[in-house]
Amino acid sequence: MIVVTGATGNVGQPLVQTLVRAGEQVIAVSRSEIAVPAGVRHHRADLADPQSLEPALQGAAVLFLLTSPDFMANGNINAVLDVVRAADVPRVVLLSSHGVGTGRHPSVLEDAVRQSGLQWTMLRPGNFDSNALQWADMVRTQRVVAAPFGDVAVPAIDPADIAEVAAIALREPRHQGHIYTLTGPEPISPRQQAAAIGAALGESVRFVEQSRAEARTQMLRYMPEPVVEATLGALGTPSAAEQAVSPDIERLLGRPPRTFAEWVSRTITAFK
Repeated sequence: MIVVTGATGNVGQPLVQTLVRAGEQVIAVSRSEIAVPAGVRHHRADLADPQSLEPALQGAAVLFLLTSPDFMANGNINAVLDVVRAADVPRVVLLSSHGVGTGRHPSVLEDAVRQSGLQWTMLRPGNFDSNALQWADMVRTQRVVAAPFGDVAVPAIDPADIAEVAAIALREPRHQGHIYTLTGPEPISPRQQAAAIGAALGESVRFVEQSRAEARTQMLRYMPEPVVEATLGALGTPSAAEQAVSPDIERLLGRPPRTFAEWVSRTITAFK
């Protein structure tokens, strides 16, 4: 049995669906009530209250561990891992971030998992295609995308690709001890993303460049300040490592990563 935390999210939802299609028994864990595919059991829990996770772990072979953006401020990863060990779950697949590998983000979660005594696999995705959903309302109402660093390009990854890699790592213990860096197929700038959205709509979408300060103020409404600063740094002044395309998705999935345009074509109703 596989337990998936963060089951409501852009990675968690397609991951649950991928595992079900593969014939796996799945428990989907989230902080709120959700609809789940037939045969999937839902368990409501908050990682900030580790004991709330315990009932979902009974009999589990592996845990997909995805923490919310506010977990670093409100949660205790060691307490979560104590509950996992106590439930005799032997293996964890952690959704980390590319920023840990580049030094942009703290390594607290990865360090705790490594030191837990559990078997582990680390997934380090970079910039998500789905981050473009923050522009959906302005595209719907004004046919505008406003973002900073309009011509700075970094790879953006389709969450469905992350989910497919996660499913492999969860189902195949041979990935124990591996760290996978997950990126899209090529760097793409916000201006190019706006053009791709316009192409999918069949209408012009105007790009408006924000200042760093404007973007920071907007992002602080839904992200902790350290995460905002790290994100703006990676987007505005990316290192060579942050602009590089990783081969890991193609090696694991046997195909290139999906493009941003492919992601937009699947989600275009959000922008109409």
